[in-house]
Amino acid sequence: MSSLTGKGASAPVQAFFNRRHRLLIGQDWVDAASGASFAVIDPATGETVSQAADGGEEDVNRAVRAARAAFESGPWRDLKPSERSRLIWKLADLLEAHAEEFAEIESLDNGKPKRVALASDVALSIEMFRYMAGWPTKLEGTTVPISVPYMPGSRFLSYTLREPVGVVGQIIPWNFPLLMAAWKLGPALATGCTVVLKPAEQTPMSALRLGELILEAGIPPGVVNIVTGGPVPGAAIAAHPDVDKVAFTGSTEVGKLIVKAAAGNLKKLTLELGGKSPNVVYADADLDLAIPGAAHAIFFNHGQCCNAGSRLYIQEKVFDRVVEGVAEVAGRIRLGPGLDPQTQMGPMVSQEQQNTVSGYLESGLAAGARALVGGKRCGERGYFVEPTVLVDVQPDMKVVREEIFGPVVTAMPFREPEEVLPVANDTIYGLAAGVWTRDIGKAHRTAARLRAGSVWINCYHVFDAALPFGGYKQSGWGREMGHDVLNNYTEVKAVTVNLDA
Repeated sequence: MSSLTGKGASAPVQAFFNRRHRLLIGQDWVDAASGASFAVIDPATGETVSQAADGGEEDVNRAVRAARAAFESGPWRDLKPSERSRLIWKLADLLEAHAEEFAEIESLDNGKPKRVALASDVALSIEMFRYMAGWPTKLEGTTVPISVPYMPGSRFLSYTLREPVGVVGQIIPWNFPLLMAAWKLGPALATGCTVVLKPAEQTPMSALRLGELILEAGIPPGVVNIVTGGPVPGAAIAAHPDVDKVAFTGSTEVGKLIVKAAAGNLKKLTLELGGKSPNVVYADADLDLAIPGAAHAIFFNHGQCCNAGSRLYIQEKVFDRVVEGVAEVAGRIRLGPGLDPQTQMGPMVSQEQQNTVSGYLESGLAAGARALVGGKRCGERGYFVEPTVLVDVQPDMKVVREEIFGPVVTAMPFREPEEVLPVANDTIYGLAAGVWTRDIGKAHRTAARLRAGSVWINCYHVFDAALPFGGYKQSGWGREMGHDVLNNYTEVKAVTVNLDA
């Protein structure tokens, strides 16, 4: 196992990575039933930096039993809403106290620059827990006046209760490991559910450290269980007959498999899946804003964003200026290890992802696309890919149709405003979109016509815990964040009382 001494990691993070990492089941950290473990890789070097327990089906069974016991007979369900709020807020405080540590963990595990992880991933995770800490006391039912015309003269009182859905399986991706854990855990805890959390095998470390803080915060045993590993525990969670709901963030292909697996007991599903988001720059846009904005839309988080602005549509009059400007920004991006303070973009998360992105680049160039900048792997060590701007692309190319999940943007011109909307919507996805224009009427008209769950006008990648996020079409089911997410974790019960009995 590689030492972290020369990587710039702090002493607490070095100690954490050097530990033997187990599964969290109930209140105990335990080995996988098989005794197996897997290597945790630093994507900036390709070196092994830790080991994590490789959970399997039996481990999922144990975790689900613990979650079920915590839900049915543990103290969690009977806690007063204000007490749940206090515990979630305490978790946020603990996360804030260890913010630098978590930023380093994300950097070593995922590859992203530490300063980016600190400013976005960790900060937004803290905000999510605090936002959700306010909801337990506000999950209200309603009284409903009913008529019952077939029972004249009768009197009834009807009201609704909003109750937790039960045991929730949560499967999160590797692009924002800590943030996706917060997005999933926050509403589950707020509504009184219990959880089996399965982090991505590429990035298990921040979830494991968060598990330690969950116990430290005083959240009761079994409320949150964490099973690390590859596809096996994820599949076991999706198919488990005693899991009431699955919340998944990841690829559309895996999302479809989860839909099939969940059919056994018709468990509830929320799916936040892939995207191929259009980013539209009109000729009247403020180009000093739009050019760096379009670069940020695709290159943020190494392009490993489901909502990345990967299809750039630019009105013909300003096409050359915009693509040259975005290419100039791309060419200046400094690649390197995430703990290097000079690094602006880290590596792809894994060798597999580097190969995938490189394969798309080779496919696009072979089909006639031209790279204004980038277009290939970078360096001999680690999983780096150059930030890339492709032009001369055609609508039927794989680089235009399929999600690349890397720092690659395809730029295409259009003439008139009415031409761009059918093209922008010509995708199986509908997660996000961007619009750049000084004409506020045009901005709102375009936003109304774009088939996407989030539309940013003269900005991109703007997130807030109060703002719902999710997709149309094959980008998923349901919403994350905001009060909309609470619908994913609750059941509504109607109660009717005969007042004349």
